[in-house]
Amino acid sequence: MKSIEEYMRAPYRMEVIPDPSEGGYVVSFPELKGCLTCADTLEQAMANAEDAKRQWLTAAMEDGCVIPLPEAEEEFSGQFKLRLPKSLHRQLAMQSRREGISMNQYCVYLLSQQSAGR
Repeated sequence: MKSIEEYMRAPYRMEVIPDPSEGGYVVSFPELKGCLTCADTLEQAMANAEDAKRQWLTAAMEDGCVIPLPEAEEEFSGQFKLRLPKSLHRQLAMQSRREGISMNQYCVYLLSQQSAGR
């Protein structure tokens, strides 16, 4: 078991979301389920986030809960293998040539455009 300070230094992912309907910001730590806070200003939201994380970790330790470790980026290689129908492969290859980029670059572009549109 780690100490509270070790968990506080761990690189947990923090999400900051503006709240247009109520104003202010909501901050959460997705890896620490239910750990969130809000504030009127970004500065206060960030300060509240550190306090919320400390309180969440303290309560979890006191209750004997398993505290998840942060997802490390090095766990993901950035590569995966994908089988395509020949017709789609041809279409992607032809379009990437027209754009003057590799098919890998073109597919990353298409995937990032789709992801951004969520």
